[in-house]
Amino acid sequence: MLTLHTKIEQADKIDGELVLPYDLREKSRLRAQLASGEDVAVLTVRGTVLRNGDLLKGDDGRIVKITAAKEATYRVECDTPRNLLRCAFHLGNRHTQAQVEQASGDPQNGFLRIRKDAVLKEMLEGLGATVTEELAAFEPESGAYGGGHHHHGDDHHHPLAPIPLRQKIHRPSDKG
Repeated sequence: MLTLHTKIEQADKIDGELVLPYDLREKSRLRAQLASGEDVAVLTVRGTVLRNGDLLKGDDGRIVKITAAKEATYRVECDTPRNLLRCAFHLGNRHTQAQVEQASGDPQNGFLRIRKDAVLKEMLEGLGATVTEELAAFEPESGAYGGGHHHHGDDHHHPLAPIPLRQKIHRPSDKG
């Protein structure tokens, strides 16, 4: 069985394709099948998230391209950027993974994409959003401490905010 274990930035030749939904692209240990049907084992560093277009090198030197599978999602759109921001706030308040996108051809408008969830749909519609079911690749934001999206050719990962070693909580009774 082919073992995929090393993430690389570029390759002259792609030997296979591995189509995975987001929840499997978050796993560091995984058994799956290439689009060709060949069994593979994926062994990545804990915390690695495979993104659409990532390349993995196997133990035999072959290169496999990761493709984000289409899955059941909701596209969340609003009539104003403020209302979309309100929806994003409420999703974040519920620790819901969300993909932030710009509407094609319209730099002023964007949309959110979330996993299909009837309770969240009802909440978002209550906030005035238009929620449309669609089958789409899901690429959520990685979070403030996850280093953001990786851009090919950028070998450096930097958190978007400092990661506190120990959080000091300030209380009004504290002096100075």
